[in-house]
Amino acid sequence: MVRRNTLIAKHLRKHMTSHEVRLWIALKRLKARGFKFRRQVPLGPYVVDFACFAPRLVIEVDGGQHTLPDHERRDRDRDDWMRAQGFKVHRIWNYQIDQEFYAVMDAIDSLLSLDGKGAHAVGG
Repeated sequence: MVRRNTLIAKHLRKHMTSHEVRLWIALKRLKARGFKFRRQVPLGPYVVDFACFAPRLVIEVDGGQHTLPDHERRDRDRDDWMRAQGFKVHRIWNYQIDQEFYAVMDAIDSLLSLDGKGAHAVGG
């Protein structure tokens, strides 16, 4: 399972969606403030879009397929597993990245601020 997820993660890194790329560029800028994000990260039985291990934040970028009943159930199970491992899970819709990018970054900033590092808003 671990090896399989590593191969999947490598593939996903090479084939990121335009929404993931835009968010990734902004998340990389947060390294200067002490928040190191990784992209397409194997975590247990899953591969998450983005993870910051301090403060244990997972960010998922979702498209329309996530509204399908089976997908919604899998997402709930996945989020429950992540939370049981001590991660906060933040889901973002593709349209939010297109239309509300600064609000997306403000929301991420708020989640990072909960860690007590005093993060400030970051735009992209």
